[in-house]
Parts: sequence; C-alpha cells; structure tokens
Amino acid sequence: MKIVAKQRLRQKVVVLGGGYAGMMAALRLAPYARVTLVDPDDRFTERVRLHELAAGRPEVSHSRAQMLRGTGIEHLAARATALDPAARAVHTDCGRTLLYDRLVYALGSHTDPRGAAPGATPAATAGPTPTAWGRAFTAESAAALHKRLLDGPGALAVVGGGLTGIEMAGELAESHPEWEVRLLTGGEIGAGLSARGRAHVRTVLDRLHVRVEEGRRIADADSVDADAVVWTAAMRATDGLARDAGLDTDPVTGRIRVDAALRSVSHPDIYVAGDAAAARAPRAGALRMACATALPTGAHAAGAIIAESRGAEPEPLSFGFVVQCVSLGRHDGLIQPVRADDTPRERVLTGRPAARVKEQVVRSTVRFLKLAARRPAAIRLIPGVG
Repeated sequence: MKIVAKQRLRQKVVVLGGGYAGMMAALRLAPYARVTLVDPDDRFTERVRLHELAAGRPEVSHSRAQMLRGTGIEHLAARATALDPAARAVHTDCGRTLLYDRLVYALGSHTDPRGAAPGATPAATAGPTPTAWGRAFTAESAAALHKRLLDGPGALAVVGGGLTGIEMAGELAESHPEWEVRLLTGGEIGAGLSARGRAHVRTVLDRLHVRVEEGRRIADADSVDADAVVWTAAMRATDGLARDAGLDTDPVTGRIRVDAALRSVSHPDIYVAGDAAAARAPRAGALRMACATALPTGAHAAGAIIAESRGAEPEPLSFGFVVQCVSLGRHDGLIQPVRADDTPRERVLTGRPAARVKEQVVRSTVRFLKLAARRPAAIRLIPGVG
C-alpha cells in the first residue's frame, strides 16, 4: 500500500507559464510530483515593476535557474504550441511532447493588441509576447518604451485610467519631466478607489504635471495625437492554446471557466491559475487579474492536485481581497484598504509611507516564491497566499 501511495503522489504535472501563478504552483508541487515548468524565458520577470523598467530601472527580473535550484523542477525553455487534452499531451516549439497526469494552465494575460494596433487580429493574442507597433507601446514592451523616451522629448499619452495606467503615467512623468504626459480614460480615473484615494491620485498626478482627460474613449493608438502612446486599457487572458484545445473559455476575456477548486469545467484534469482563470470565491466574488490573485490561485491549484493525488476531494478556493497598492512615482503612493469583495474602504495611506509599504509588498512576492522553493509546505500557512 505504501508503494501504491508513493506512486500516486509522484504523478507527472506540467505547468504552463512561469509567472507568479505558474512559479508558485510548480514550487508547491515539487515535493509531491514530477514537475515540468514550460516557459521560454530563463528569467522570472516581476511584472508589477514594468512601469519602473519603462522609467529606467535597469532590471526587474531574476534568474529562473537560481529560483528553481534544488527543487527538482525541470524548466523547459520552450513555448507550448498545442494542447491535446484527450492524449494529456503538450506539444512544444522545441520538438518535445510532454505527457501529463495533471496540467496547470498559468499562461497569464497580456494587453490586448486589438486595442493598441489598428487591424490586429485575434490570432495576435495567441502568445504572451507583444508586437511592436511603431509609436504605440504596452507595459509588456517596457524596455522598448524606455529606449523611445530617451530619444525624446515629446508628447506621451497613457491610455487607461486603471491602476496600471496611473502607475505608468506617474512613473514616467517623474522620471522624464521633459516629456509632456497625458492620461486618457473613458471613465473616471481610479474608478475602484475610494473618493480619498482618487483625490490623492489626482493631487500627485497634477504635481507631476500629468494632464488627466476623463471621458475620452479611444478607439486605437492611431487616434491619439501624441509622439508615443502607452496602451494600458485592455487586458485579455492568453487563451490561444486553451481555445484551440476546446476548453470552455469566456469569449470576452479569454479566461478559462473553472469550478470552485480551479479545475477547468470542461476538462477537470486541467487546473487553471492566475489571470487565465475565470475564478470566483465566496467572499471575493469574481477575481480580477492581478499579482494579488495569481499567487493564491497558483498555491491553491497545487494544493488541490496534491489533495486529489491522495484520494481526497480538493477544497474550494477561499480568498478575500485586503488592499490595493499603487505607486505614484518613487516617492509617493497610495495604499487603499478594501473589503473582501475588493470594494474600497474610505481610509487610505498616502505619501512616502505608502511608497515604502508598496515597495515591501512588491518585494514580498519574490520572497514568497523563494520561501516556496525552500519550504513548500510553509506556503499554505501564509495568509492570503496559502
């Protein structure tokens, strides 16, 4: 019986995607399964720092080999090109075919190119690497954007009044004051923030000479009068593999529909984590795309696979939002406490204290991953992650 139990625990698990969710899932699974992590990049990028990279921060990534050292996880530096759920197989662009007992789909999300580039087709959304569109950029093309800013000065327009757009506008206005920066949004800036939170954002952006234009619905980058455009207005799950394989996906967001345990509703041997999952939790409701949801869903998907391998029914996801953290340049910020369903509370933390808290929160994401590499079992004890 012991031999049978051990064989069950050492099942083959393929993890697609090496972002926050995929890394967390792979690391937590490592002691219990033969894990192959499929991601073409040999470095783990802190996506929440891409606005800093655009502003001139020299590096926002870490050696994946160092992060995985000693875990037993095989990192396949390749891109998955096809998923065959019937055969439980993943085909890759390096020619390898990976068979799995369970799959974790954690390919994340990207800025929808149909918003940033006129004439872009849905096929362009099949992979996570964005295309360069002349004067239009996204957070994913932050390094190219930084090079363009060094060629300035000129007029820069950030399209999108959500947290990504706010952080990008503030960071670039502070680091490149020679550029004229505008923030264009179809609705109200920081719509998910409290009145106090929005007021602070407006105050800081005004101090940084960012011109905010609300009620501006922009069809595409070509309709914006600017020397450079940063498109932050539309995010979509990287759904090409899932859609082609016949998984049940949301046609608008591209997110894979999952049950309470994060299993695909159409293919229950496939678990989905991070931005790719149309996940819900009783207290939080529908989970938004964010690092704050990627780490917990990655950890939960791994825990569910471990439970299933032991013959237990996976528990439903339990999650509640706590706070939203916003950078407003390097010296100011906003910490917005929220209720479990992500609705804002009125009290906020602002200024340099908020900037320091935001920095610690960002650093903690990498700390959690490093902890998962050393002590995977400890992850379930971390509030909000395990």
